[in-house]
Amino acid sequence: MTALIEIERLTKRFGAFTAVDDVSFTVARGEVLGFLGPNGAGKSTTMRMLAGFMTPTAGTARICGQDVVDRPVAAKRQLGFLPEGAPTYPEMTVTGFLAFTGRARGYRGGELADRVAHAMALTQLEGVRLQPVETLSKGFKRRVGLAAALLHDPPVLVLDEPTDGLDPNQKHEVRNLIRAMAPEKAIVISTHILEEVAAICTRAVVIAKGRVVADETPAALAARGPSLDAVFRALTLGADPMPEAA
Repeated sequence: MTALIEIERLTKRFGAFTAVDDVSFTVARGEVLGFLGPNGAGKSTTMRMLAGFMTPTAGTARICGQDVVDRPVAAKRQLGFLPEGAPTYPEMTVTGFLAFTGRARGYRGGELADRVAHAMALTQLEGVRLQPVETLSKGFKRRVGLAAALLHDPPVLVLDEPTDGLDPNQKHEVRNLIRAMAPEKAIVISTHILEEVAAICTRAVVIAKGRVVADETPAALAARGPSLDAVFRALTLGADPMPEAA
């Protein structure tokens, strides 16, 4: 399988503190990678470096063969990024914000209108298309961010907590959307929900204290414990995730 995401010895230091320490992994077309770790583990920092929003201290990251530091524009053309918080322009309507995003990517006229309409249909935003983003619920704001990431149909998706704030039905819809897109894309999903990893991911990478501590199937990860907290303890402290009753 062709690797669309390549991360090699990626490192980020802030003064004396090392947030990401020598992280390496690849993601091929057709893979959905669950990227997991406790708070402060280095997940968001790694994803921001991969997306070109933060410069690495050392190491490299490539998207479809394009180095995110040396060729940032070429790399970002291949990337759909949903960051934590999904920042938008809150005073814009949903349609206005997505049209702005499309114009920034070079689309005009009928193609722009088609792409905005398709992205809204994928994320079920038609009912709020004329509302200002600031009036939407957290779940709808998250879907607006996801629509913006999907607008240009990129081969690589990096999604930070894509179902955060969504109700159970909305989570189900987004998971189905990710499964439907997966065969043609390389997808990285940061999540704290072990159920989500089992539902949609083909592989799981766990990071703790800036370093990769596991790279395995969701089934193997789930076998380590009934919750992510138990998994993290088992991986980082050597604790038994499911101790026998006394």
